[in-house]
Amino acid sequence: MVRDGDSMGSINDKDLADFLTSCKTIAVVGLSADPHKASYVVASYLQSQGYEIVPVNPNARIVLGRKCVERLRDVVETIDIVDVFRPADEAPQIIEDAIAIGAKAVWLQSGITNEQAEQQGKNAGLLVISNRCLMKEHQRLLARAQL
Repeated sequence: MVRDGDSMGSINDKDLADFLTSCKTIAVVGLSADPHKASYVVASYLQSQGYEIVPVNPNARIVLGRKCVERLRDVVETIDIVDVFRPADEAPQIIEDAIAIGAKAVWLQSGITNEQAEQQGKNAGLLVISNRCLMKEHQRLLARAQL
């Protein structure tokens, strides 16, 4: 089972796979409507794998057939993972918002790290993973399960 405050370095593959399997809803902060952007590719993949995607983007109206919310705190659904495609300096506010909405995990995508924000999330009991691609980890851990 995933322990509160684990990071990618300390959670084993089985526990992470179990966690991803148990999740249903992913808020994607910074989800772009541009199908060539990484956020769109990742969210589209996750949607194809059965996850409910909640786009968080103040500059878009609809992405992947879902109405966008302006801020993470505007999300009304229960969120399992907050998947972040925003600059590292925005991570503290995003993690604060993730804590406020009761998310289980914050996933900072490849290239995004912010030690202070990550520790803030871990201290609040969130699973925090940074500098990893959620799509690649899902494919690595669960692709065989999809066959």
